[in-house]
Amino acid sequence: MSILESLKMKLIMKTESRGFILNAMLAIAVVATMVSCAKPDQDIVLRQIKDVVVDANTDPTLKANAVFFNPNKQRGKLKKIDVEIFVNGKKAGHVDELYNTVIPSKAEFTIPLKVNLAMKELGTMQTLMGVLGGKKFEVTYKGSLRITYHGVPIKVPIDHKDDVRISF
Repeated sequence: MSILESLKMKLIMKTESRGFILNAMLAIAVVATMVSCAKPDQDIVLRQIKDVVVDANTDPTLKANAVFFNPNKQRGKLKKIDVEIFVNGKKAGHVDELYNTVIPSKAEFTIPLKVNLAMKELGTMQTLMGVLGGKKFEVTYKGSLRITYHGVPIKVPIDHKDDVRISF
């Protein structure tokens, strides 16, 4: 074997080993990315709905603050809330809002809600008398949140029930 052929073989072997190393590094990067994009261990939890106020103008609106808790180490982004609201078992409204809100890791966060109430469904006079009389209402929230972690969308179910006194 000549010196030229020997150098050619060494160059080919060196190039092949570089290709192997680059492929191995690429495989490790892909696996690390997939692991970091995995679904969080625990779902975000709706802890409470507070500061509930009804604006009783010609188009009655319920305003409140939803307090959520993210128990995970990862922060994410809230993209959408799609929740139906029931008062004493009757559908009273629907929250269908888009967001781009950062969700902190291992912390509570508050999202303001605004819902147009369907007074016909609830019975206008009965509801007004209950509100004026300080009656408690059972309010149920059912639906979902759409959240992203590292760009991966996740749907979090919401099923929460509260007894609240609605004030004007």
